[in-house]
Amino acid sequence: MKPKQNADAFGQELLDHLNGCASCEIVERDDGYIDGSWRTELYFSEYPSWGRDEKQALRCARGRVLDIGSGAGRHVLYLQKKGFRVLATDISPLAIKVCRLRGVKEAKVVPIDRLGPQLGRFDTIQMMGNNFGLFGSPARARRLLKRFHRFTNPGARIVAECLDPYATRNPDHLAYHRFNRRRGRLSGQLRIRVRYGNLATRWFDYLFVSRREMKDILCGTGWHVARFIPPRGGRYVAVIEKDA
Repeated sequence: MKPKQNADAFGQELLDHLNGCASCEIVERDDGYIDGSWRTELYFSEYPSWGRDEKQALRCARGRVLDIGSGAGRHVLYLQKKGFRVLATDISPLAIKVCRLRGVKEAKVVPIDRLGPQLGRFDTIQMMGNNFGLFGSPARARRLLKRFHRFTNPGARIVAECLDPYATRNPDHLAYHRFNRRRGRLSGQLRIRVRYGNLATRWFDYLFVSRREMKDILCGTGWHVARFIPPRGGRYVAVIEKDA
């Protein structure tokens, strides 16, 4: 049986887990590759179980925070406890429902390309959980970064987690890099959808870039990389600051 298309598979996965049901996320790529390695409970993990780099990244938050792609709200809840005012946003209505049920004070269903000054002004934009990928493509990233520049305060920063696509020896991933380059895309520009049970989200682009590619994307947007956490390795966080 074909999955129900364009459904909130991701949000249903989170809601079922919150309600005590066993759940597992499957990510399907447009070349047919299936990844079922992600455990839903990681979206609900708490500070003591986080890695050192993740903890260090959360310490970069300041002022009013916009969290993009909040999922189950684990980072938002942590920052709330620290006294920050945080707005959680996600494209998934059920994910935002989960955030509210877990105690997130401010949560809205807003796709990344609808974020704007109607939400107020921010000092930190947080894109953890590899959510730099939500930009989807270099062109869309540049367009949205320029928009972010307009509704953030002087001295604002973006704290964004990403995965370097070149830090792999998996032959399926390397073949996908070649497939992407043949069609004029960056090696790490994925076309994916999330599957859960008999549900499937719409197909969407997700962007993995190297540190050098990220710097190139930021050029001319009003933002620059201040530092990487850590400076080397496959998974990293970029602390991106607003140009003076």
